[in-house]
Amino acid sequence: MTRAIIHLDRFFRNFNAVKTRIGQCRICVPVKADAYGHGIIQIAKTSLEAGAYCLGVATVSEGLVLRKAGITAPILLFSQSHHEEIPQIIGAALIPFVSDNEFASILNDEAEAKKIKLPVHIKIDTGMGRLGCSAENALSLARHVDSCRALELAGTATHFAAADSADEQDINYTQEQLARFKQAIEQIKAAGFDPGIVHAANSGGVILHPDTWLDMVRPGILLYGYKTAEEKDAPFAHRQKSANFEPLQVQPVMELKTALALIKQIKKGESVSYGRTWTAPQDTFIGILPLGYADGLPRLASNKWQAVIGGEVYPLIGRICMDQCCIDLGTNLKVRRWEETTVFGGCGKDAAALAKVVDTIPYEVTCSIGNRVRREYIGL
Repeated sequence: MTRAIIHLDRFFRNFNAVKTRIGQCRICVPVKADAYGHGIIQIAKTSLEAGAYCLGVATVSEGLVLRKAGITAPILLFSQSHHEEIPQIIGAALIPFVSDNEFASILNDEAEAKKIKLPVHIKIDTGMGRLGCSAENALSLARHVDSCRALELAGTATHFAAADSADEQDINYTQEQLARFKQAIEQIKAAGFDPGIVHAANSGGVILHPDTWLDMVRPGILLYGYKTAEEKDAPFAHRQKSANFEPLQVQPVMELKTALALIKQIKKGESVSYGRTWTAPQDTFIGILPLGYADGLPRLASNKWQAVIGGEVYPLIGRICMDQCCIDLGTNLKVRRWEETTVFGGCGKDAAALAKVVDTIPYEVTCSIGNRVRREYIGL
């Protein structure tokens, strides 16, 4: 009954909107976390049909899923893997990010033993404060990778900490990160090394920072239909840099639907669900939906969200449970049992609105939709 409708035509249009904006730049599509909850295999295939250069995953196991599905395109491994996974990295022809000499050496030893040349991308920490070598040590790392006979420096990357913010301080911080990155790239080139594909821009970079596009961009949530920032909100001086670009138009790719499993009447004064957080102010009908926080509907949305049936909005009442939640159908019953119910997207509010209610981001909402929620692909 409960299913996530994935609109592949919308994903395709979102991809083309990004492609139109960035021109000749390559696009890496992040399909990590089951493609932000949308289904890694189908989104990967759609991305490549749309013209993606490569795919991005966070774990070796995600890369293996893609290879087992017959996908042969380049796959970047964004996160730091365990040294015991290196044989799988090599066996699946994944392209790891490298932040330090030690990991590069371990990769090289294994690749040499397998008699292959392994492409890697250097990761530079320009201000994210997470993975990556410092900008000052980037040349040293590039030199070390070059000395590893079984490694090929195929790319150099960084990641922005605040590119999705139109706040002037955050815009300046992103520009500082970009300046550090470009300086490191120039040092690598000046020393006679080819940095490979140079890439930095995430969704925020694609929207607000045209000078970050470089050789390739890595838009994530933008492709799935959510803008992390609006062009019009940037300070005027920065907007002038983007004057040649129309505001990006994207559509949410996922909508969450279920069915009205049960209708029952309760009396005034009776409570609903755990903790008795909602009490009927009058005799009313309630509906039970077979959907709960184990499926990805945040428990923090209890008594704060709504569902849509037949164009009518019905509030969620009581605590959201692991497997179920309840809605108030009112005193004048207008719906029928098993009727289709929209929880977000489509005719209802989108995942960004739900995220706002529970003080999080749409990434977390879509990523949290559990495996027992069937994905239904339409539109292509």
